[in-house]
Amino acid sequence: MSENSAGDSGTRGDSSPEPDADAAKGTADDRPTVYDLAPDCTLEDAEVDALYHAEVNGVVDYGVFVDVSDALSGLVHESNLDGDYAVGDRLVVRLTEVKENGDVAFDDEDLDDYRTEAVAHEPTLSRVRGLSPGDEVTVEGEVVQAKQTGGPTIFAVADASGVVSCAAFEEAGVRAYPEVAVGDMVHVSGTVETRENVLQLEVDALRRLPDERAAAARERYEAALDERAAPADVEPLVEWEAFEPIHDDLRELARLLRRTVLAGRPIRVRHHADGDGMCAAIPVQLALENFVRDVHEDPDAARHLFKRLPSKAPYYEMEDVTRDLNFALEGRARHGQKLPFLLMLDNGSTEEDVPAYENLAHYDIPIATVDHHHPDPEAVEPLLDAHVNPYLHGEDYRVTTGMMCVELARLIDPSITEELEHVPAVAGLSDRSKAEAMDDYVALAAEAGYDESDLLDIGEALDYAAHWLRYSEGKTLVNDALNVGCDDEGRHAELVEFLSERAERDVDRQLDALDDHVEHERLASGAHLYRIDLDEYAHRFTYPAPGKTTGELHDTRVKETGDPVITIGYGPDFCVLRSDGVRLDIPNMVTELNEELPEAGVSGGGHLVVGSIKFVKGRRSAVIETLVEKMADAEIDEALSSTVALDD
Repeated sequence: MSENSAGDSGTRGDSSPEPDADAAKGTADDRPTVYDLAPDCTLEDAEVDALYHAEVNGVVDYGVFVDVSDALSGLVHESNLDGDYAVGDRLVVRLTEVKENGDVAFDDEDLDDYRTEAVAHEPTLSRVRGLSPGDEVTVEGEVVQAKQTGGPTIFAVADASGVVSCAAFEEAGVRAYPEVAVGDMVHVSGTVETRENVLQLEVDALRRLPDERAAAARERYEAALDERAAPADVEPLVEWEAFEPIHDDLRELARLLRRTVLAGRPIRVRHHADGDGMCAAIPVQLALENFVRDVHEDPDAARHLFKRLPSKAPYYEMEDVTRDLNFALEGRARHGQKLPFLLMLDNGSTEEDVPAYENLAHYDIPIATVDHHHPDPEAVEPLLDAHVNPYLHGEDYRVTTGMMCVELARLIDPSITEELEHVPAVAGLSDRSKAEAMDDYVALAAEAGYDESDLLDIGEALDYAAHWLRYSEGKTLVNDALNVGCDDEGRHAELVEFLSERAERDVDRQLDALDDHVEHERLASGAHLYRIDLDEYAHRFTYPAPGKTTGELHDTRVKETGDPVITIGYGPDFCVLRSDGVRLDIPNMVTELNEELPEAGVSGGGHLVVGSIKFVKGRRSAVIETLVEKMADAEIDEALSSTVALDD
């Protein structure tokens, strides 16, 4: 009992003598101990033959009834009384017996001297996972949400097993337990009930743990979170030696994301709005939403705690971060939520992302990114909690983000593996990857029932849907197109056929419009260079967008020539770059352009062979001509040619 108590010399009411000199020097105190039970202490906190401070609550012919806490009372029989007592009198009693029917018997004790120890209630704790309606329980955990409704205050309390809503009522619309805040460690007691098919704890008492006990409770909580956050023990879908160190990074990110869910923090995903970006985001969304449902007693929790949004730019724009931050701050103010964890997919690892990240840093919002664009680790990593990128392990863009995120999703929730077997191949074909594992991914998809034409059609359907969705999530539509989280195979097939055919029609129309206006020259390296003014000769504000238009034009010229090809599609203040068989190193070109044309305001980036650049309108000619000069000096590299067979 003394393990959870604080000592105090003296009698009740501070009438005991001061400690003697020997006691003050550390000599053992052999005076009897009288325990002062906290009001919420129960019989579980008491022991037979121990001494307690008590207060008389009733006098009868055969003795007096006493309270040693609000929840523990008993009788001192007249034969064991040393004097006369009235209601409200205080005395010291010894607990002598607990009868089979639960009645408690005490003796009156007359002590000249003693020491007092305060005892806090140590309830029997219940885990959130496994609560049942009708249970009277006490839960220990962290407050992860405190939301005021028109009626009760709803506290979401998390232990390592799950998160449960706790309804505390003061009066309609009035904050119950205003001293309790998000992040506090608490004990909450009450009865488990069902409200609209959701388990909810109806609060009888909720108290914030004092500092020392809160620290011990948090240590237990954090250790249990670490244990449950461990990712699944699964191997990658295909054997790929180059992928092993990346898989280790993904494992640690999966641990971080699972822990984020267990701690009740919302997650916000931003991904590039193209085929690879969607192949990355959709599996991760499915895995995390499944895990949220496993952790939270509220079946609607995933809808409130997970949000996915596309980003049009290949980096995190200030427009996007401002919207995300405003949404997060409103969620905290209106719903009492923690600020979210931001997960960037298929973008987020370049210097262009830094201003947006610095904006989030003002609010200590954690950030992680999985990306295969050429990174600027020195710029972004001080602002990131996790950074997964093949370039960090000597690989490159051919390891697509979709490939990585399928493995990330499986580490979070391995039960979805069968649904994802075709997705890495879709991601690779959408991004024209020449990774050494592409053969294996295509074969894996074939075993799952998808031939290569199916995979290409799915990629086209995703691109087409992404264009028209613009900044919207389009969850059901995208899930059905990718056939991940889709409940109707027939609808998936019909949707892909419809979207891919529309995409093909619109691409053909666009290429017909600009074909006569494409400029061509042969560079000294032998590579073909094609240029097209998209502002003048392409349909605007429709599908395909400038990047897709440039890519489709590029592909036609690669097929026609069979030679190394570079294509530039440009507008008033931007250009899109594609190359095949030529090592452009676009991120490095952007750096050099800024040094050589500082007044042009050049920004952007990409891979070795794919990228986009922005600049000020008045310097367009200078930027493009300087680019062409650099392209003329670029190295011919057959390994970067899409005409090379996948198994080369």
